[in-house]
Amino acid sequence: MKLLMHTCCAPCSVYCIDELRSENIEPVIYWFNPNIHPYMEYKARRDCLKEYTKSINVKAIFEEDYGLDEFCKNVVNKLDTRCQDYCYPVRLEQTAKYAKENKYTHFTTTLLVSPYQKHDMIKRLGEKIAKKYELEFLYRDFRVGFREGQEKARQLGLYMQKYCRLHFLRGANNFSPHK
Repeated sequence: MKLLMHTCCAPCSVYCIDELRSENIEPVIYWFNPNIHPYMEYKARRDCLKEYTKSINVKAIFEEDYGLDEFCKNVVNKLDTRCQDYCYPVRLEQTAKYAKENKYTHFTTTLLVSPYQKHDMIKRLGEKIAKKYELEFLYRDFRVGFREGQEKARQLGLYMQKYCRLHFLRGANNFSPHK
């Protein structure tokens, strides 16, 4: 199995990487997150992931597409449905496209670790996109290790994001703990 794993941040990758390695699966990390804003948040997550993957000797690929204009165009009138309408599809589609072009057989995402994400939607979308690219979507319910991974991330001193990416669009009164 040659696995490409879309990764939203280092803390979410901790448990996923550990679990896959325990199954003798060596993931290649793929950073493509044009939905993370503002830029300082995007940079903090990306840079932390770069450092973390180096420290644990995991190959990582970084697509440097900040994507603010495209993000805003696609979510401005759909803030409540941005995950299903833009954020999930754009990241999973690009991950599958890259996987196909670079001869990976499988792809997955660290989004599957978070209890704050729409898990069933991600699974269905991943499977649909996998068919389109003639790949396999590696489904794992990583949520069982969410707390363990977050605790390990804290112990390692990894950057932990503190609010929803739409915090900067909606204002400070709409704080949300999910990404």
